[in-house]
Parts: sequence; structure tokens; C-alpha cells
Amino acid sequence: MLPYCVLERSIDCNGDKFDKHLYVASELATDITVTVGDVKFYLHKFPLLSKSACLQKLVASGNEENSDEVQISDIPGGPAAFEICAKFCYSMIVTLNAYNVVAARCAAEYLGMHETIEKGNLIYKIDVFLNASIFRSWKDSIIVLQTTKSMLSLSEELKVVSFCIDSIATKACIDVSKVDWSYTYNQRKLPDENGNDPNCNGVRSRPVPKDWWVEDLCELEIDLYKCVIMNIKTKGILSHEVIGEALKAYSYRRLPGFSKGVIHSRDVLKYRSTVDTIVWLLPAEKGSVSCSFLLKLLKAAIIADSGEMAREQLVRRIGHQLEEASLNDLLIRAVEGEDVMYDVDMVQKIVKEFLMQDQNAEFESEENEVQEIRRPRILTDTSKLMVAKLIDAYLAEIAKDPNLPLSKFVDLAEMVSCISRPAHDGLYRAIDMYLKEHQGISKSEKKRLCKLMDCKKLSVDACMHAVQNERLPMRVIVQVLFFEQVRSAALSGSSSPDLPKGLKDLNSGSHGSSRSAATNPEEDWDALATAEELKALKGELASLRLGNGVEGSERNGGDSRNSIDKAAISKMKGLLKSKRIFTKIWSSKGAQGENCGSDSSESLGPANPEEAKSTPSRNRRHSVS
Repeated sequence: MLPYCVLERSIDCNGDKFDKHLYVASELATDITVTVGDVKFYLHKFPLLSKSACLQKLVASGNEENSDEVQISDIPGGPAAFEICAKFCYSMIVTLNAYNVVAARCAAEYLGMHETIEKGNLIYKIDVFLNASIFRSWKDSIIVLQTTKSMLSLSEELKVVSFCIDSIATKACIDVSKVDWSYTYNQRKLPDENGNDPNCNGVRSRPVPKDWWVEDLCELEIDLYKCVIMNIKTKGILSHEVIGEALKAYSYRRLPGFSKGVIHSRDVLKYRSTVDTIVWLLPAEKGSVSCSFLLKLLKAAIIADSGEMAREQLVRRIGHQLEEASLNDLLIRAVEGEDVMYDVDMVQKIVKEFLMQDQNAEFESEENEVQEIRRPRILTDTSKLMVAKLIDAYLAEIAKDPNLPLSKFVDLAEMVSCISRPAHDGLYRAIDMYLKEHQGISKSEKKRLCKLMDCKKLSVDACMHAVQNERLPMRVIVQVLFFEQVRSAALSGSSSPDLPKGLKDLNSGSHGSSRSAATNPEEDWDALATAEELKALKGELASLRLGNGVEGSERNGGDSRNSIDKAAISKMKGLLKSKRIFTKIWSSKGAQGENCGSDSSESLGPANPEEAKSTPSRNRRHSVS
């Protein structure tokens, strides 16, 4: 064997170019020059040709004049990988690790360093190292899998990628009682935690969580990550919640701006590919990921312009978990170029999916996976009520958009009108917000809007707010007062409330009015009270509240909510008994028997700042239950 000490490097500087040369330290003169990229290796033929089938062919096929020079331009791993192979040929100790073993294995394959050329050749040695060391280590398996990216095709052909993936997936699925902390979580215990245990070795001993591996896999690129998760799912050992947690962790790590619903990446195509892959990997089971996470994925898919299939799948899954959503999650921004602020159409699709779960018709499909997702479910009253309140709050938020068409607002509200809820305070607040922001809507539009709410289902506080609300038509105010009087009469045991005939006709649905037959019914319905009439109403209301309610409640701070409600109803009753005012309003404005309603479960403020000044006690009301 030729004496071999080192491969000596010399760098000749010629302007901006660097000519790299590597020499073998030997008493014998070199007889072959191998050029790899921009690096020249001055070596001997005998040790190289005895182990490399590729070099044998290159030397044999070379020109007689240039038989001592060989060029290799496309060897995997470049000069560094070839240097490892050359050192092995000279029987020099080669240091392999998780960072260079893939390049060395691919380079050895390229050079044909098989057992058929010589026993114990480099390929055999590297395969032994991979199986005995790399694939048994959690950390090294992940590092090696990452390094295959630059030579993925050959790594897949040599099955290095598949062996790494199977090794990682197998370790992720083992019983947590047999797991040592991964390198991400391998932290030292505090001195006071170690005690006198000689076997502790300073490593923290605590239960290993089931998702101990999810953070480590976030280092992988999306294509390799997809392969690992698919392998884990195929084994069927880990629960769908753990896999969902892994996808959530990967999304937050690999999608910049994901939590804020924006893209902080210049590579939009890569961002889109990542989103689509995560959606595709989602477990089919309901509840594997939270509804909040699904809505964030939907926002990311819309921003990244993902395919229609990915968005439809997300809409379907969100619809099946809509009762878990929050208002902020549901506020999906409209795409750039739209006039409106929020994507109301997308929310309508989600609500439609939610309501479809109550359908009794079976969905037939040859694909079991699709059938599992679309199988009808019976919705509970609790989940329905939660969704109704959520949509009421959503309507109140989108009502602030000055460009929101009335049709979108009404259509969404009507979708949940089939859900019975005990109070309509939330819907009343949404309607009031829309009237405040869209003061120029027509009378017919105002009629269509106010028909959404049911005055009988307003709480006492909401009624108090409504009768002072100048944005509401006078007819709505009168109906609120009428139904409050009916409720008061029922509580007091009276057979029928003492009301003017016009108000009684309103409740029975008749069309009694003192106006002539030529009067436009639309104008009757949408008529607003004059300033003097509203002032008279508010003045009497304020005096009643100051005289009976607020002061009394302050003196009796321990009174229950029930006593406060009774006091408020008593004020309403007293207000309704002022027949002179209501007779004047009714005779001047007329009425048409239409039902209306209102819903608001949030805090209600005064109609305008002047009302707050004239009625100081109004500031004492904060919320509506």
C-alpha cells in the first residue's frame, strides 16, 4: 500500500480566481489527476482503480495523451464527498457523521465502490454505519433526512430517504415510557431537583408528553414532513389529536404571519404549497384540531390563493365545529380589491355546512373517507344556540362596514332565524349598528331589516334602550312598549293590559289607522317620531327611572337582579299608561300590523350623546344578559 499521510492543499491566487490543488503525501510520484469542479486531486491510479469501477472506465476510455487526467463534474456532494472516497481508497481513517454520510454514500455509489470490486468497500462500510448508528438515533435520523434534499433523487433510489422516514415514524410512535427526551427538550435539571440520586446525571426526569416529537419535525421541509406524517398515520398508533397538534406546531413554525392572518414570506408558491399540504394531512376525525386553527388555515388559504378543493374542505370541517369558534376567528378579511371589509359569503357557506348536519338524508359515496366527513349529525340545542349568538355578534361587527349591502346582512341573519333563542338582544344590537352606519337606507330596506327581530324576546334593558333609540321607526318603539306592557301584565296577574285601542289592534295584526286610505303603508310603517314626541317620551321615562329605579337600587345595593327587573318593568308600565302621549303618536303616525323583533346580548349605549346628558342614570347600565 502506498504511504499516505494527508491530502495537502495549496491555493494559488490569480486575480479573483482560486485554483485549488490537493496532493497526496507519498514517496511515489502521482500518476493521475482527478478534477472535481474547480478542485484538482493529484493521486495514484492503483489505490483508486482497485476500488472504483467508475474510475476504471474513465481511465480506460480516455485519450492516450490525456489518460492521466480525469474530470468528474457531476459527482454528488462535490469535492468534499470525493475527498472522503479518496481517503478511503488510501486506507486513511474516514470520519463520518449525520451531516456528511449521505453525500459520501451517494458519491460512493457514483464511483461504483461496490463489493464486486473489492470486499469491504466503501458502500458496504457506509451502509453498516447507517444501520448501526444513524437509523437508531432520533436526532441523527432527522439531520440525515434534511441533508438528502440536495441529492433527493439519488437518495430515494438508494432508499436512504425511506429508511430515515421509517426510523423517525417508528420512534415517534413508541410508548412514551420508553422515550428519552429528544434533543430539543434535553435540558438539565436544577441543582435542587437532582437531590442525591447518583443515577440522575443532571438530566431532568419528568413524564414525557405524547407530542414530544412534534417540535423536532418542524425542522423538515414540507415534502419530507408530509412523508413522515403519512408514515405515522399509516401505523395507526398515535391518536388523531396528537397528529393534529403536530400539524398546528408546523403551521406556526413554517408559515410566517400565520397567527395574524398575513403572509410574511416572499415565496408565495412555497407558502401555498405548505398550506395545501397541511390541509391534505388533517385527520378526518372531528375535533382533531380546533375550529380556531381551521379558521386560521382558511384565512391562509384565501390569502395564498389555494385551490378550491382545499378551501371547500376547510369550510366543511369548520361548519362541523362552528360552535367552538370565536368572533375574532370568524372575521375573514375580504380579498384585495373588494369594496367590503369582510368575506361574508364565506361565512354563509360555513353556516350552511353547520345547518346541513341536521338533514336526515344520507350522503352516498363510494369513497369511505368522504362519506365519513359528510355523514349527517343531529345538532344539539346548545350548539345551535352558541352558533346563533356567534352570528349575532358577527352581524354587529360587519354592520360597521359602510359598504356592506343590506342583502348580505339580511341573508346571513335569516340563515340562523330557524334557531330558537330565548333572547334577541344580540340581533337588536346588530340591527341598531347597521342603522347607525347606514342612515341613508330606504324605508323598504328599513322594514326588511327590522322584521328580523322579535320585540317579545328583548330583555328589559334592551327595551329601555330601544324606546330611546331615535334610529328605530316609531312603530318599532311602540311595539317594544306594547310587548313590555303585556309581559308586565302577565307578571302582575292582570287579565289584559290597559292599552289604547290602536295598540291592541297592532298586537292582533289589524291595520287600524286614523290616516286616510290614500296613505302609503310603507310610510306608515317606517314613520319616525317628531322631536317633540320623542322628547316627551324620554322625559317621562327619565323621571320614572330617577324616581323609582336607580336611586332605589343604590340605596339597596344588595337587591337581586330580579327586583331590578321588576322595577324596570314597573317603569315601563307607568310609561305605557300615559295614554295621552301614545294616543297622539298613534293618531298622527298610524300603524300597519307587521311583526318586528330585535336581538342584543351585548352592552347598549345611548342613541346619541345628548341623551346621555339628559338622562344621567343611563350610564349606570352596562350590559344586557
